[in-house]
Amino acid sequence: MKVIVIGGTGLIGSKVVELLAEHGHEAVAASPNTGVNTVTGEGVAEALQGADVVVDVSNSPSFADDDVLAFFTASTRNLIEAERANGVAHHVALSIVGADLLPDSGYLRAKVAQERLITESGVPFTIVRATQFYEFVRRIADSTTGPDGVARVSTGIMQPIAAADVSTAVARAAAHEPVNGVIEIGGPERIAMDELIRRGLAAAGDTREVVSDPEAPYFGTVLRGAELAPASADAQLSTLTYDEWLAAQAAASTAAPTAARTAK
Repeated sequence: MKVIVIGGTGLIGSKVVELLAEHGHEAVAASPNTGVNTVTGEGVAEALQGADVVVDVSNSPSFADDDVLAFFTASTRNLIEAERANGVAHHVALSIVGADLLPDSGYLRAKVAQERLITESGVPFTIVRATQFYEFVRRIADSTTGPDGVARVSTGIMQPIAAADVSTAVARAAAHEPVNGVIEIGGPERIAMDELIRRGLAAAGDTREVVSDPEAPYFGTVLRGAELAPASADAQLSTLTYDEWLAAQAAASTAAPTAARTAK
């Protein structure tokens, strides 16, 4: 199949392109860097010519409430219009587990708006809802750290997953028939966010204090339970734990300088 990957030069998209190509598909990365701007519509119709599947793993450059809503709605409308015109048979989009349960978050409201446009489009679709990525733990910690250098972190339950496993799930969805519904994916273990942050910072040698706070906001919303963990009995769970991922990152960072010295 010919698969156009919107956001195909980013963390998830580049791996999706690689995985699809390895399995014999014609996978093409599309992003503003390649002349395809889904927000303005520039280059979209041309990029989708002859496409069987469109995978959207793009993300807003701004997380401000109005900006992120404008990004996902404009981008999705332009994609759907071009898909209809080109006879695209499957739209795959990456979304977030629990998005519809946390309306106080402007970002998650925008993802719900994106999902609604997809489900009402008439184009066959698969929405892959993922939990938070291991790669974003430090970013979450930074977002909760105040001027005093203390991270005040929610005690809500998460079930994070490695970005590589997200890419695999998205590529798998693209290679199969549309489900016209949602697939939930997540990591193998549930963990409180404050504990996750402590483990991530400790592994990085970051000594900042982490305070557990049930009322601490998570990107604009307060978590009351396990909203960020898969709720579906059919959720697809990966096997790589956060500690295993941390160990692999440490091993890779140690090996890189050694390889560089050897190359000299």
